[in-house]
Amino acid sequence: MPLAGIILILAVFLDRAVGDPHTPYHPVALIGRFIGWWGRPSAYRHSFQRGAGVIFWCATVALAVIPFLLLEWHAPWWLYLLIAPVFLKSTFAWRSLEEHALSVEEGLSRGGGEGQKAAGMMVSRNTALLSDEEVRSAAYESAAENLVDSIIAPLFWFLLLGLPGAAMYRAANTMDAMLGYRDDRERLGWFAARADDILSYIPARITGCLLLLWFTARRRGREALAILLRDAGKRPGFNGGIPMALIAGGCGIRFEKPGSYRIGDSTRSLEDGGRCVIGAVGGATVIFLFILLILTFLAPFIISN
Repeated sequence: MPLAGIILILAVFLDRAVGDPHTPYHPVALIGRFIGWWGRPSAYRHSFQRGAGVIFWCATVALAVIPFLLLEWHAPWWLYLLIAPVFLKSTFAWRSLEEHALSVEEGLSRGGGEGQKAAGMMVSRNTALLSDEEVRSAAYESAAENLVDSIIAPLFWFLLLGLPGAAMYRAANTMDAMLGYRDDRERLGWFAARADDILSYIPARITGCLLLLWFTARRRGREALAILLRDAGKRPGFNGGIPMALIAGGCGIRFEKPGSYRIGDSTRSLEDGGRCVIGAVGGATVIFLFILLILTFLAPFIISN
């Protein structure tokens, strides 16, 4: 099997074995601190905020990509084999995505607002006054949307551009997560938001196909497709609504952000349907990994011919 396939297998094994280590030296944490340093609208004149957003977006991506690029270009094969899985693992988060969603369920079972606090770690909305079902919706919406952002997209860019591609996407997505809001950060974060939309466009549609395969195999493909066609556009942006609508339809649940949107028909509660959401995320991921391994195995033969 080509080296890229081995790196992918080892990175996924690391993710399932240890998840995301809680350390300030994690590459995403380091990039986040750099974004926090420059991503303060008050540090720039109002007229310069858009320009600053573009300049620092490029600088952040460059800083994120350079270590990955040096490893890709200059490391001997044995060192690359040792370090590359760790680098690739830092760009995606499968196990962590599941753990965050399950932590909300555990918090709700304990009471005392623990579920609301756990959900507040996953979404930007104020969760303090949400009902239990609305809290679950916030958590499982995040899991559905992050199937693209945290798993499929970074691995897609790894397939296209190697480790630097995965690092580029993770930096771009982190900037969008920190700055891409319609508040005082809008001018500074406008480029980060648009760049993330573009970089996630194809992965989001690949994710849609993967979810349709998953739910079709579970005899829920028609229901998933119906909600996709009806509700995907209700979610702001043109990427996040795809996995959310398909999972809502396939699982027979409803995602709701009070005062903003409702996606899906509630044929069962999120307390009952939550495991279906986690199962769909895992199922789509496994299908994609299988496809990636086939492509990495066949690529040398295709190129040579």
